[in-house]
Amino acid sequence: MAATRRLSHSVAVITINHPPVNALSHSLRRSIAKEFGDASKDSSIEAIVLCGANGNFCAGADIKEFGSSTLDSVSLNNINDTIERCKKPVVAAIEGVALGGGLELALSCHYRVANVQARVGLPEVLIGILPAAGGTQRLPRLIGIPAALDMIVRGRHVPATEALQLGVVDEVVKANTVDAAIQLARKVLGQSLETRRLSTSPVQSIPNMDNFLNTAMTKAKRQFRGAQAPLACIEAVKASIVLPFQKGLEKERELFTSLWSTGQPQAQQYAFFSEREVGKWTTPSGGRWDKVAPKAIRTAAVIGLGTMGRGIVTSLSKANIPVIALEQDTKQLDIGRQAVNALLDREVLKLKQQGKASSPGDGLGSVTFTLDFGDLHNVDLIIEAVYENLQLKKEIFHKLSAIAKPDAFLCTNTSGLNIDEIASVTNRPEQVIGTHFFSPANIMRLLEVVRGHHTSLTTIATAMNLGKSLGKVAVLVGNCPLFVGNRMLGPYLEQAGYLLEEGCYPEEVDQALEEFGFAMGPFRMMDLAGLDVGWRSRTEQGLTGPNAPPGFSARQRNGKRYSPLADMLCELGRFGQKSGKGWYQYEKAGGRNAKPDPWVRDFLEKYRRTHQTEQHPANPQEIQDRCLYALINEGFRILEDGIASGPEDIDVIYNNGYGFPKHRGGIMYYAATVGLTKVFNTLDKYSKANADVPSMKPTFLLKKLAAVGGPPIKEWRTQIGNSNSRL
Repeated sequence: MAATRRLSHSVAVITINHPPVNALSHSLRRSIAKEFGDASKDSSIEAIVLCGANGNFCAGADIKEFGSSTLDSVSLNNINDTIERCKKPVVAAIEGVALGGGLELALSCHYRVANVQARVGLPEVLIGILPAAGGTQRLPRLIGIPAALDMIVRGRHVPATEALQLGVVDEVVKANTVDAAIQLARKVLGQSLETRRLSTSPVQSIPNMDNFLNTAMTKAKRQFRGAQAPLACIEAVKASIVLPFQKGLEKERELFTSLWSTGQPQAQQYAFFSEREVGKWTTPSGGRWDKVAPKAIRTAAVIGLGTMGRGIVTSLSKANIPVIALEQDTKQLDIGRQAVNALLDREVLKLKQQGKASSPGDGLGSVTFTLDFGDLHNVDLIIEAVYENLQLKKEIFHKLSAIAKPDAFLCTNTSGLNIDEIASVTNRPEQVIGTHFFSPANIMRLLEVVRGHHTSLTTIATAMNLGKSLGKVAVLVGNCPLFVGNRMLGPYLEQAGYLLEEGCYPEEVDQALEEFGFAMGPFRMMDLAGLDVGWRSRTEQGLTGPNAPPGFSARQRNGKRYSPLADMLCELGRFGQKSGKGWYQYEKAGGRNAKPDPWVRDFLEKYRRTHQTEQHPANPQEIQDRCLYALINEGFRILEDGIASGPEDIDVIYNNGYGFPKHRGGIMYYAATVGLTKVFNTLDKYSKANADVPSMKPTFLLKKLAAVGGPPIKEWRTQIGNSNSRL
């Protein structure tokens, strides 16, 4: 890893080279400083171009060095100061990405040329920190406070065309970026560089600046519940207005240090690296899917054009994979076609704005709509996306066995049905796999890939690689009812229901969990998803309704406590947002503004009186502990059962699919920070007092880890292996 220099006539071209993304490690920073220093002193050199190797300018700091003693031994701030003060014009040639420290490096240059495919940004907030090499001080001086705040607080990756409009870059070119930068460097020879040095530029004032910043802070506190990095970013940008440049840099570093002490950066960086580690599954025979070459997917098909199917078709098309979309009748096909085309039109507009498309269809895979199963005979991969009915899915897979080509992969988009039973009706169970997309599938990043008993390593590798191609974070899980995410949701929602029976109200439970950092509390979440979805499933399984077997009562299921409150709401037609009433009331059917409903309060009070429920209104901490510890305990049970290969898998699933706050790392990481002994003791106390709630009885693995002092989460895998062997 080094920076190298070559001469193009009188222009020195310094190339940053640290594969794969030119992260600014200690040794690379030292090399950049040396090459730049030598070029600055060389009298034969009139200008300098800074570029990156491997198709990337620079993706920023080397995260692995954060917190180490080498981080500041060759300061990027010092390098940036040296570049900016240079008397020779310095031009950054940006290809690929200029992110974080990479963009801060480019901002210290006097000019910036970007390839049309490039992206720039300061995404440090996404890993719990802020730009700490002048980004919060230079960017506001370049593009103004509103635009800079938007980029920094949201951590956005800005495409080159937008960066040009904002003023982040001076030119955008379609090819030969370095040559264009050399030409610009020669063009500006002899011109004054004073106005190009951002450290000496004033910040452009806007009317009511104080009100603007106060509003931004209030909005950030509401949007990023409990996360400290967005608030620190706003404080740092504010410093660019009220402090001289050098004092602003000191404030930036002070805020960075303060953030590090909160523990949130460590949690978010754990979450960041976990997304790169998930799914490395060792099968019972010792096979590793990640050591097997995936098959190329050149064509695909989707069966069913409901909400999920439309999103999956769009995701495949966005990945430039031609898709055949199938429906059961003309009416449903036309509805699906219109919905898919509307989604694809939005994607085309985005591509045009980014300079990646000049006409409809550019950069997207074609979509063909059909009613004929026979049209699927030659595709590489088929995703069934009909509604959750096991018999219907089995009928479809039996039909596909006769139609699909022998080497086609058959995927089912199910949120919890038995993969092995679906595969049992096919002539190729080794090529059947679960692909559980999350709604809306064209937006949500999570993909649960579910392996069946017979699923081959090649099938697993292909499905995981498809997830990556679609821009998803794919997590490989085992086959069990509801898999990982939805399985964990059960005990969590159980506790939420019990809290209502014992004296809480929906808004109190939601508020406590939203203050913890969840994007949405359990009752708002149920209203959004539709209460009837779970009710229908419970009714079909005979867990509620007239077909419930003998021995079931309104509040007991085979000796286990059961809260019928959600069922009772559904029986009254209160399905949530779709009906305008659920746990909350809404301004109309389909409305989104949830308001506490006096009717629900009366309903709960009557229920408590009828069943003579002992009242124990919980405070916010107890609400959080009961709901979160239920999640944690089920997570350990999933690890015991071998459904997830490690705690990182569970954390990635809950972070990306269920709104768990990333600044806390993940639910299992949170358990480690709380202390496993405390979690165990709390669960043990609760379960002894509530023997009819078996989901809260501490698992063997939790008890085992707590007994040895609660080791760091990275050491859990060895204990998990021992626990699985016990089973």
